[in-house]
Amino acid sequence: MKIINSASLDGIDALSISVESSFTKGLPSFTIVGLISTSIQESKDRVKSALLMNGYKFPPLKITINLSPSDIKKKGTHFDLAIALQIALYDVTKDVFKDFYVFGELSLNGEIKDTSTIFPIVLSLAKNKKIKKILVCEDSAKKISNIPDLEIYVVKNIDEALIFFSKDDKEHREKYRYKSSKLDYETIKINDEKFYYEKKYTEDFIDVIGQENAKFAALICAAGNHNLIFEGSPGCGKSMISKRIKYILPPMSLEEILEKAKLLALDYKEIDFVPIRAFRNPHHSSTKSSIFGGGSANAKIGEIALSNNGILFFDELPHFSKSILEAMREPLEDNKILISRVNSKTEYETKFIFIASMNPCPCGNLLSSIKNCRCNEAEIQRYKNRLSDPFLDRIDLYVVMNDTSNDSKNTVSSEELHTNVINAFKRQKQRGQSELNGKLKDEDIKKYCLLDNESKPLLEKAIISYELTFRSINKVLKVARTIADLNDNENITKNDLLKSLSFRRR
Repeated sequence: MKIINSASLDGIDALSISVESSFTKGLPSFTIVGLISTSIQESKDRVKSALLMNGYKFPPLKITINLSPSDIKKKGTHFDLAIALQIALYDVTKDVFKDFYVFGELSLNGEIKDTSTIFPIVLSLAKNKKIKKILVCEDSAKKISNIPDLEIYVVKNIDEALIFFSKDDKEHREKYRYKSSKLDYETIKINDEKFYYEKKYTEDFIDVIGQENAKFAALICAAGNHNLIFEGSPGCGKSMISKRIKYILPPMSLEEILEKAKLLALDYKEIDFVPIRAFRNPHHSSTKSSIFGGGSANAKIGEIALSNNGILFFDELPHFSKSILEAMREPLEDNKILISRVNSKTEYETKFIFIASMNPCPCGNLLSSIKNCRCNEAEIQRYKNRLSDPFLDRIDLYVVMNDTSNDSKNTVSSEELHTNVINAFKRQKQRGQSELNGKLKDEDIKKYCLLDNESKPLLEKAIISYELTFRSINKVLKVARTIADLNDNENITKNDLLKSLSFRRR
């Protein structure tokens, strides 16, 4: 029995699926089995039309196509090509499909199309080293050619696919080989690993007048992947600064670029391989399932998973529901989240930078030097109480912003800030850190966040004065480590630690 390899998505990961066939005597029929979705059930008509319109006759037999293993739910139109090949080559006894994975949706005239799930499937299989040779259409090949260590072969239609498998000959198949593409961006090489970045600043920090403390906090946030909250009156520049941070974030590895493309595909967006990290900005009226992922039977991806390796920005933070804010504690602390449903359990990585902005009171004018606040003490306290201490304890940088005067001349460009971020990124990687400072684990903090002699007694005083929790101490050390990297200090100095403590919420 001939087997064609294909695959199906299970959450965000792919499972290998074997496409099997049997042709037995009986009343001619065509059946697909194996716990299939409606999209695969409909492939019967697409496959039949594609084969008949290209001159291939259906054998007068009972045809059964099985997608194995049969206890796993399969979905996707990319099984069309594998099913059509099984039928068209039913009388070929030799196993011509050995080691090949086949993906492609068929049009009614036999043309092969790309689908949104092919890239995430191939990437998932490649990361687990389950795939080597692959047959797809050219549109699919353009995307997956960025995945390393793959042999990609391209066919335009069902005719070419049948010709391709007609000979089990290396020279014959080499004509269909697709050349892998290379990313054409700025690169730096650290410890034999290449990182990519782009010097394109669609929104530039040069537009932000004044707010030196907030811009320095944004620089620390970007350089070390630290969580950040801006508090200030409407119009002081909170959102403006937040939206510019994504352009100065650290360079991306090839793995991170491919992961970003995979998440775009899962979100049904156009895939790109630009080394600019994701920026997700859900509205405060968003449901809990849209933020964390949900679905009645199968777990679906949410905003926190889609922002992995990028930024998750909450504007008007206190207006998000209490249940969402409290549920954020786990992904912020553990950098992962488990979504459990009746039929599935899916774990997502959540290594995002959490950035939020908020007003100081319901009317927004408490810190304004121009307008009068209309709120009473009870309203202000109720507004602030929407953010619990355990939630705020997971924030590295808390910045209170004042009004900016029109004559403020302090400006800095995104290019200058990005250069500082890249230099700090190099220092962290050259120390051997697998994660940037903001995402360091407890054991790594002891290894990399070393204080000089002058700083140690200062930290001990701060722990008593500010009543710092164990988590808060670690946050202070991680921020101080990033400030030290920006200042090119080998160990954390007294000034680095003082600056870090100034960003703690009072």
